[in-house]
Amino acid sequence: MPTPFRWMPDELAALERAGLRRNRREVRPLPDGACEIDGRRLWNFASNDYLGLAGDPQVVAAAHAAIADAGVGARASALVAGRTEWHAWLEQALARFEGQEAAILFPTGYAANVGTIAALVDENDTVFCDRLNHASLIDGCRLSGAKLRVFRHSELETLERELHKAADSRRRLIVSDAVFSMDGNIAPLRELCDLAARFEADVLVDEAHGTGVFGERGRGACEQLGIADRVAVRVGTLSKAIGTLGGFVAGPQSLIDWLWNKARPQVFSTALPPVICAAAVAAIEFIRSEPERRKNLWNNCEFVRRELAQLKIDVSANSVGPIIPIRVGDPDAAVAAQQKLEERGCLVAAIRPPTVPQGTSRLRISLSAAHDESALKQLVAALQEVVSVP
Repeated sequence: MPTPFRWMPDELAALERAGLRRNRREVRPLPDGACEIDGRRLWNFASNDYLGLAGDPQVVAAAHAAIADAGVGARASALVAGRTEWHAWLEQALARFEGQEAAILFPTGYAANVGTIAALVDENDTVFCDRLNHASLIDGCRLSGAKLRVFRHSELETLERELHKAADSRRRLIVSDAVFSMDGNIAPLRELCDLAARFEADVLVDEAHGTGVFGERGRGACEQLGIADRVAVRVGTLSKAIGTLGGFVAGPQSLIDWLWNKARPQVFSTALPPVICAAAVAAIEFIRSEPERRKNLWNNCEFVRRELAQLKIDVSANSVGPIIPIRVGDPDAAVAAQQKLEERGCLVAAIRPPTVPQGTSRLRISLSAAHDESALKQLVAALQEVVSVP
């Protein structure tokens, strides 16, 4: 009997030599922005729980109530029999929060991006994708079958040129993250909207790292920049600042109806568990009614950046908000730095290719409103010991 995948051990060994092999770990969440790994308590600076809502007692209580009422699973796709009253409440809460007519849910943010893009464009169209977009946006562009044109957000003249060349396409869709997850910088959304207006294109923005963090009401970077009404499609996630799981699109009723009929990951996936919907509704209410959580997060961001600047630790000048990248370059060096930080009580993610381009491995710090001053000071002290300063 032939041995399957005989090539695989050699390829795994090659990943190991390149410093790119990933290993699974068990992480136990703890209160106040901490976690436990291998029996050690660490401050968790690798989480996307920006507002500390994933373990909030009232969010957890809402989840318990939904389990008692509806059980664990949705039991079917939303289109068939899986859309409960909990799903309808979450859709309504998201639409109100975003100031839109309606909303539609997806099992993950990844599915939301892939399904939405593929529902909007096909082989008759052209899609324009920022080179540093999240993998889900890139995959959605590729799977749509549309002609794919890639641009750098620092070189918008490339996008302008490609838009001009695509004048005969039936539809033109510009796709971008709102906040780039590995760099922490905001996309040039105003400029993208200006180009879209000139070339009769639409703009799709993924607010995964913007929702709950940016904007006066926490609607994201589009709200903060005052261009929300110029963006045709805003995709969001429930799995970061909202602290639960899933993706969504909020917008005009016609857009939501179209996605309900055409977005394959939504049509052919089991619906989100009702317990997740209940928790998300509670978390959204916190974001709406307790802006001090967001203020506390931004105070933490300002404190850490100020302290790192005084230590002359180089972070991206364009990064804002809770994502703070520190370039290391070599993947082995990034992993070594991560391990040293853990020895000093801080969990910080070592980000390596293919998540980021070759030669740009980095430490990616993610701050939360749940972190207190002692946690932040411990992080700064650990970075001072671990990160080399030119």
